[in-house]
Amino acid sequence: MPTRKTVSGLHHHLGYWLRTVSNAVSRRFARRVEREGVTVAEWVFLRVLYDADWVAPSRLAAHLGMTRGAISKLADRLLEKALVRWEANPDDGRAHRLALTPAGRTLVPRLARIADANDASFFGALSPGERRRVETLLRKIAAAHELRNLPID
Repeated sequence: MPTRKTVSGLHHHLGYWLRTVSNAVSRRFARRVEREGVTVAEWVFLRVLYDADWVAPSRLAAHLGMTRGAISKLADRLLEKALVRWEANPDDGRAHRLALTPAGRTLVPRLARIADANDASFFGALSPGERRRVETLLRKIAAAHELRNLPID
C-alpha cells in the first residue's frame, strides 16, 4: 500500500500570510480612494507626479514599470477627470510632458491621508519597533529579488 507524503498546508506558507494581509490592506485602500474618484493605479500615478513639476510619459512609464500605452491610458483617464494636463516640452517641441492640475495637486494630500490611515488601521497592532522590523525584512526581500516596480493593483 503506497504511503502518502506529507504535504504542507496553506497556513504553513509565509506567502499565504503575506498575501492575506496584502489583499486586505489593498482592498480597503482601493475602496477608500475610489470614493475620491480614482483607482489605486491613478493614485500611484498622481503621487509620482506630485513630487515633480512635470514628468515625461516615457520616464513615468519606466518609473512605474508600465508600458507607454498603459501610461497613456492612465493619463487619458486623469485628463478627463481634470487632475493632470499634457503640456509641450519647451526643450523639445516634439515631446510632451505631464503635470498635475491644481485639482490634482489638492487631491494628492487627501489621498495620502487615506493611505496613512489605512496603514495605521492595519499595522497599528504592531509596536513601532515591530513595524520597523517588518518593513526592514520586506525591503530586504524586495532587494534580494530586485523588485523595483511600484505596486499599482
